[in-house]
Formats: sequence, C-alpha cells, structure tokens
Amino acid sequence: MIELVGDIGAGKTTFTKELAKRLGVEEEVVSPTFTISRRYSARDGLSLHHYDFYRLDDPGIMQNEILESVAENKVITIIEWAGVVSGVLPAKRITVKILSTGESSRTFEISGTEDFQKQEPQR
Repeated sequence: MIELVGDIGAGKTTFTKELAKRLGVEEEVVSPTFTISRRYSARDGLSLHHYDFYRLDDPGIMQNEILESVAENKVITIIEWAGVVSGVLPAKRITVKILSTGESSRTFEISGTEDFQKQEPQR
C-alpha cells in the first residue's frame, strides 16, 4: 500500500501514471478524483488499485473496499488524500510526500514502517 501526500497539483497522479507504466499497465491512467477509484491490470498477474479521496467527507463503504484491496497479495494499492480512511490503513505501508519546489520540480520524501522496510522483496 502506498499513501501519496501532497497539495493539489503536486504530482500524485503523475507519480501513479509512472508507476503504472513500469508495472506494464497498458490502459491510460487518469485521476480518479470524480470516480473515487480505478483499477488496472498489470504484468505478472498484478493489479493496481488507485483511489483519490479528495472529495470524500465520510469513508462509508470505502473503508471495506480499502481493507479488501490491501489484503490482496497481487494488488498494489495507491491512495491519494488518505486522511478520511486513515483508521483502516495498514500500519505497514509506504508514504510518499511530494513537495513542489518550483514550477516543474518536486522533492519526494519516502518513508515506511520499520517492519515494512525489513521485508524481503517478493518475486
């Protein structure tokens, strides 16, 4: 699970598009701001689930969907504006903070829980 943090226009969806490209997603990746979620098929049986909770005030049933998504072994879950569902996010996750440092430049701060960082990569 990857939590993306940044202001509007920081590059959260652009980050997701690049990750999707590297995962072999062939569909066009678009921001799910109005649809809340989008799912994409990737290589090696992987799926990419992309959520954007910017417009969501109450997590409602989305909490259950997030729990199911992060529990699946072959799913990479990316969440933008995760504050509304923070109570159901797994402790083991990667947080990517994207900070605008100019018109066309960004700084990335990437962190993860200690347990997550010690996991062996799955192949």
